[in-house]
Amino acid sequence: MHSSPDRQPDIWERVPPRNPHFTGREDLLLKLRDGINQVTAVVPEARPQALQGQGGVGKTQLAIEYAWRYRSHYDVVYWVPASMAALAPRLGLPPGINMGVEETAALVKRALERGEPYRRWLVIFDNANQPTDLEDYIPRGSGHVLITSRNTLWTSHGTTLHVSVFDRDESVTFLTRRVRREINDELADTLAEKLGDLPLALEQAGALMFETAMSIDEYIELLDEQTTRLMALNKAEAYPQSMAAAWGLSVHELRRRLPEAIEVLRCCAFFGPEPIPRDVFRRGTKADAPRIAPILADPLMLTKALSVLGRYALAKIDSTTRTITVHRLIQTLLREELTEVEQHDIRHEVHLLLAHSAPTDAEDNNNWKSFEELVPHIAHSRLAECQLPNVREFALNTVRYLYLAGDYHLARTFAEEFIAQWTERNGPQHADVLVARKHLGNILRGLGMYAAAYENDHETLDQMRAVLGRDHSETLWATNSYGSTLRARGEFHRARELDEDLLISYQATRPPEEANVFRARHNLAIDYLLASDYYRARDLLQSLLLDLSTARRVGPRQELRAYSALSRAVRLCGDYGMACELAQDAFDYGKQQLSLDHHQTLLAATDLSIAKRRRGDLDDALELAKDTHTRLRRQFGELHPDTMATAISLSNAYRMVGNLDKAFALALETVPRYPMVYGEDHPFTHACNGNLAILYRLRGKAETARRLNETAVDALVNRLGWPHDYTLTCAVNLQSDLATLGAAEQARRYGDEVLARLRDFFGEDHVMTLACASNLALDLRAAGAAEEADRLIEDTLARYPAQDGVEHPDAVLAARGVRMNCDFDPQPI
Repeated sequence: MHSSPDRQPDIWERVPPRNPHFTGREDLLLKLRDGINQVTAVVPEARPQALQGQGGVGKTQLAIEYAWRYRSHYDVVYWVPASMAALAPRLGLPPGINMGVEETAALVKRALERGEPYRRWLVIFDNANQPTDLEDYIPRGSGHVLITSRNTLWTSHGTTLHVSVFDRDESVTFLTRRVRREINDELADTLAEKLGDLPLALEQAGALMFETAMSIDEYIELLDEQTTRLMALNKAEAYPQSMAAAWGLSVHELRRRLPEAIEVLRCCAFFGPEPIPRDVFRRGTKADAPRIAPILADPLMLTKALSVLGRYALAKIDSTTRTITVHRLIQTLLREELTEVEQHDIRHEVHLLLAHSAPTDAEDNNNWKSFEELVPHIAHSRLAECQLPNVREFALNTVRYLYLAGDYHLARTFAEEFIAQWTERNGPQHADVLVARKHLGNILRGLGMYAAAYENDHETLDQMRAVLGRDHSETLWATNSYGSTLRARGEFHRARELDEDLLISYQATRPPEEANVFRARHNLAIDYLLASDYYRARDLLQSLLLDLSTARRVGPRQELRAYSALSRAVRLCGDYGMACELAQDAFDYGKQQLSLDHHQTLLAATDLSIAKRRRGDLDDALELAKDTHTRLRRQFGELHPDTMATAISLSNAYRMVGNLDKAFALALETVPRYPMVYGEDHPFTHACNGNLAILYRLRGKAETARRLNETAVDALVNRLGWPHDYTLTCAVNLQSDLATLGAAEQARRYGDEVLARLRDFFGEDHVMTLACASNLALDLRAAGAAEEADRLIEDTLARYPAQDGVEHPDAVLAARGVRMNCDFDPQPI
């Protein structure tokens, strides 16, 4: 790789400041550079480099120096703080605050892998833990990935560079540079020996000597005394003695000069090792935290304390990102010098600071950035142990934020931890436990774990009604969630009855612009869609969308859901032209307000693809279906309900363009997953078998198709009844199976019956009614009733509406005497 020496990267993001005291490591830097070049040159996909070693040996400093020294070789250099998502805006992609963190990270990863808009990039993951934690985030392609970790498992996941302590010459050189004055080489050698050549310990020793003008022999004398005292306390056994000793001296001197700084440092020890937002201390001034409150109430004192911590190398203060970072070794040493009571008290103050600094409204995606910064500190601070109401409210708001942002896995981890801890302390029927379980049910549905969601939601709702009362706001919300779970189980009628009663309760007790009221209205409209009451759903969604457009505190995610559902309702009413217009608007809105890869945007894309297919724009529909299916599969896997739904849509699109082999292969792969995810008797399972039956018939196996459709019709009649779209869809296709098998009279009689049911249920002008009538005209003709067939097809063609001045695509097929196939596309639950 060649580049101009003075060339700078177009994007230089979050890389820590260069260490002016960086010393030595030339052999490691050359090995690292050669390793990266070698891998890039030999392997098409550059494998990550991992820097391994114990804490404090300088892995991070080596990575920083590499980034600065070789920055001219890259267009993008990005230091990953917590998630790849933060790079999105710099690549011209929607930011993580507008969509799920995991979704944005995946979007960034794909952009880097494509080399668009930059091919030469360096991504650095600092302090990585398990390789499995990053496997979904490491980009492969034309750039480089650099990882620092203490975990030796990285050896088997890429080219590994082992980093040890300084050699003695490096230690002596470093001390001389850090102290910024001449020191005796023999004494420097002695000090390096006592500090074990550990870079972090040498940094703290040098910082203390520089800040206090302490001589090196004085430092060595104090170090001997301090080491004896520290080891006598028998603490920090898991960490180098040299680190404990150097740290102890720095803290001792700091305590003498500015004891307030020690209180701030101790507080930081109970956050995570990730950067702590400076605003946590600014916003936490009203927290009831007696140890830290006097310092927070004095902005000048807080600023002075942080400045001193930075000068003494006890914390890293980054003015660009406005964050404070304390090394995990220092955090551990700080915690271990405290009694259990002191640890408890300081940890509790951290809980209060987190809660007071957090936004209260997780629904507003403008607040997501603040939540994102606080999330890394929740587990490390053991937030689940706190019993204060406002701290638990923050915990639950964080779970809600993660769910809305699409980070379902982390949301589930937190929710389950909170439930376990709070149940142990307060019992399973405590209000906080029940609310956390309500959130868990939403998360499980988001993950497509419908059976687990039902078990959770059913019991939770019963307990909420008993403990909180039926009209409590949390009970009503849980009722709304339970309706979604019932839909996922295929209990469409029961869900509709529950949601109708719920909306009445909401309208009687809650303000009309409350988010929960909007959710209840939306869910009821989905119930009507799943019950095939398309016109009623359309009217409700149109009214809902109008109200959402003028309401306050409504995020784009909620508005997009209603927008997409309206396009779906209009399509199912048979107006394919208008459905395309609405679906295109919804898709464009999602891309602009959220991102192309946001979950809700991809659902909008699926609706648009189906509408295009229905309208006859087959090539566009196919390409959009392929792209959407690929994106959902990458994000959620093959067994997620939405991935499966797009696979069914894609199979239908392949069939419509005449590629029966691809359509059949995809259907044969996807349809068996429906009983695995939804259950054997779910309406979606039976209706998808109807799709498979179409393909069997078109591939010459009409008898197999007939058996599948007969089974599907019988099952759907039992589950949903005759007056339902899914039942009638399979029945129309069964009529075609009979005709293909040569049973013209039987097909005619069955067609008469199905057409009568369609006219009664949907009316004479609905597209499904017209499709059945067109097929029946063919069966009448085959049965010898030509005059009746002519009258029926003439009446049918006259009923097809024009779309944007163009003849309806189904009318074209009907006029040509082509038999209609009524396929099925699973709706979002």
